Amino acid sequence: MKFTTVCASLLWLGQANSFTVSPLQPRQQFKAEVFSTEEIIPTDRTVKIESTPVPTGTREVLPGLPEGVAPQTTGTVYTDISSRRNPLLTSSIPEPRRLLKPVASPTLEAYGAEMTTVDMDKRQSADIFANPIGTNGPPSQIPRRSDHPVSHGTIVKNGVLSTNKFYAGFHLGSQTDPIYPFPYALQWPRGGGVARSWGISISHSEERQRVFGADKFNGAAEYYLNPVGIQSMILSAVELGSATVMQLEDVTAFSARAVLRPSAGAAPAVSFPLVQGMPYVTGQFTGGRPMIQTGVFFRSMTRVQNDPKSGVAKYNFLLEDGTTWIVYGYATSGSMLDLQLVNQGLAQSRNAFTGVVQVVKNPGGADSALDDGAGIYPTGVRLSGSVAGSSGSYSLNFSRAGHSQGKLYMYALPHHVESFNSDTAGRTQSIRLVTLTKGQARLVRGSSWTMLENSIPTSMDFAPWDGTTKRTLSNAAKSAILPIARSDISQNMDAQSNLDSMYFSGKALAKFAQIVYLTNDLLGDAGLAQAGLNNLKAAFNRFASNRQQYPLVYESAWGGVVSSASYTTGDANADFGNAYYNDHHFHYGYHILAAAYIGHLDRNWITSSRDYVNMLVRDVANPSTSDTWFPQWRNFDWYHGHSWAHGLYPSADGKNQESSSEDTMAAYAIKMWGTVIGDADMVARANLMLAVQTRSFRNYYYYENNNPTQPARFIGNKVAGILFENKIHHTTFFSPDIEAIQGIHMIPVHGPTGLVRNKNFIREEWDAFFSNGRVDRFDNPWKGIAYAQYALVNPQTAWSFFASGSFQDRWIDGGASRSWYMAYAAALGGA
Repeated sequence: MKFTTVCASLLWLGQANSFTVSPLQPRQQFKAEVFSTEEIIPTDRTVKIESTPVPTGTREVLPGLPEGVAPQTTGTVYTDISSRRNPLLTSSIPEPRRLLKPVASPTLEAYGAEMTTVDMDKRQSADIFANPIGTNGPPSQIPRRSDHPVSHGTIVKNGVLSTNKFYAGFHLGSQTDPIYPFPYALQWPRGGGVARSWGISISHSEERQRVFGADKFNGAAEYYLNPVGIQSMILSAVELGSATVMQLEDVTAFSARAVLRPSAGAAPAVSFPLVQGMPYVTGQFTGGRPMIQTGVFFRSMTRVQNDPKSGVAKYNFLLEDGTTWIVYGYATSGSMLDLQLVNQGLAQSRNAFTGVVQVVKNPGGADSALDDGAGIYPTGVRLSGSVAGSSGSYSLNFSRAGHSQGKLYMYALPHHVESFNSDTAGRTQSIRLVTLTKGQARLVRGSSWTMLENSIPTSMDFAPWDGTTKRTLSNAAKSAILPIARSDISQNMDAQSNLDSMYFSGKALAKFAQIVYLTNDLLGDAGLAQAGLNNLKAAFNRFASNRQQYPLVYESAWGGVVSSASYTTGDANADFGNAYYNDHHFHYGYHILAAAYIGHLDRNWITSSRDYVNMLVRDVANPSTSDTWFPQWRNFDWYHGHSWAHGLYPSADGKNQESSSEDTMAAYAIKMWGTVIGDADMVARANLMLAVQTRSFRNYYYYENNNPTQPARFIGNKVAGILFENKIHHTTFFSPDIEAIQGIHMIPVHGPTGLVRNKNFIREEWDAFFSNGRVDRFDNPWKGIAYAQYALVNPQTAWSFFASGSFQDRWIDGGASRSWYMAYAAALGGA
């Protein structure tokens, strides 16, 4: 992996100072240049810093640094992107050898019938997250095994384990990759770094520390990244040394506990509850001696004389980079926390300590709120929610522990704040802390947040959709589409779907299911649709009966259904890493969507396949801990508002997701499968996911010109490219070409495209990259994808492109069809 060392800050800066870093190139080191309109404060530690008031108390000021010793102000950024297979089925698809003959007496539902809707009054509970989809084991055709290529030995296992969560860096590989609970980055240095510590390192990147790539497309930076490895503050214990081991306990979809032991089998020296959005990094001590270390170096430590609450000691630390951190010690028994400043890199307790020690960055003016929350910390999250008509809500309910006085505080992301109900909004503080990739976080008082979504897409079904369902085609459009559809539906469905990849197979099955649907419901040819459906069901049954090239297996080591490809070949990257839980919502989403189309057209078929398809849904989106076969919410992150595709692979920049539109496809597939089987809770959850994604993507993935969240230097890219927890890189894992970078956030083009990609955004993106004939320079499937989604704002242009007599089949992805794109454009007003 390529890396670059970046100077985060080299000199003292007064308020409002900034610095710039030269454009980043792999394996090149940079020295930051400091520019300021104010006087640079000298590095003599005896200087008084007016912009950082020192509270009344005992202040210890260190002497100047020894000769040759400098603060650690450098971090590492990773600029390389690993290579993966192209997600498009680009191999040539032959013309069908013969056209299908329509079935004389079709049994499909009548043409034009409205989608069967789910009676939401039949929900099992007012809380749509309360009940499992199922509690039975995988169907009998799915073999079981207890081993997995990735060990979970560093996790104290108590049931199934989450695989795609923010704390993965603490249990994968060497356990030294950072984790990103937001707004901080936490890392176990394992004796490394300037401080040579065995505790947990805490870092927070300011906007001035971001590293931007060179301008590439549309005058926008190719990427922005945050430096990794700056040890601003470290919370440790005297007892920890070279034999220290770290384990994770109490792991859930929303939280975990990192436990540091002096040696294997020893009692914990300190443990850290980990919850996304925590403003304090909390260490729990039961008789050990706390240590506060730093690689940036302390300038001063102040013991505040007036304790913020009973049993709580407060210390202010001023670091060499000008930042202020607070350390709170809440003694649950015994003596108060009594820190001694040993040197510029170490303060440690004079005595054994029982209670919690908390480290928090003070962004300025936050003392009152932070004092109120001192000694209080979250240990977990319970998700609840409801949907009524087109309105929905969900709540993050934080489990509180610690001091009895005061309130719990947590940091919320911009999409949360946008959608807070009045009560939660009233508890939102003015205190902000910049996050790694998601704008400014806001501090919120209280143990529960409730977010409202009032645009639940209840009217969306299989038909083209732009806010309302569009299933009516003109006779002229039908006449133009039917010959194309007849050819598309006559292709060899079994051959195109019988592949070595659950992803590519799923795309093929969903494509043909969509063609059968449009032939029946939009074109009205039930006989031809019936003939196609018969072939589709046979192709799908290969997977439902688990007879594909690499059958699925249920592995109990982590708890999930995976491809046997990696077990068979030894290749960890086989099928995009399916066996390692990469991209499950993409892979299984297409299969679930194909099943939903089939179930819509043949209700009797549902019974034979319900358990198999529900198993796929449970693997990626199990809502309940009552289901002991699968972890809750493997992919979707209810804190971030979107999914993470990255599975059981170590990563210095945290989890990532590339294709936002396939994230949407997965939620839509679950919605439509829930619709055809009559599961009202499943439909409600998926509808809420779609609404939350729409809001989250508008902030973090799709950038209109007025985007308030992302850096101004980056929004010209219009889409994220690949969104990591710690960086955003406007590229793909498979191609640096602009049509691929933009297009990976378009596929597949179908009903929910009109929900998550609003028309103004589509126009801006088109004008930036595709207008004035630029789209026609592409000679690959991305050209068809770009035109298809453009139908939402200019259906006539899209129709003319797909209906043209000079149209080339190479402009269609093997996971899409010309007939669907024509029907999509026509229904939206193109013909």
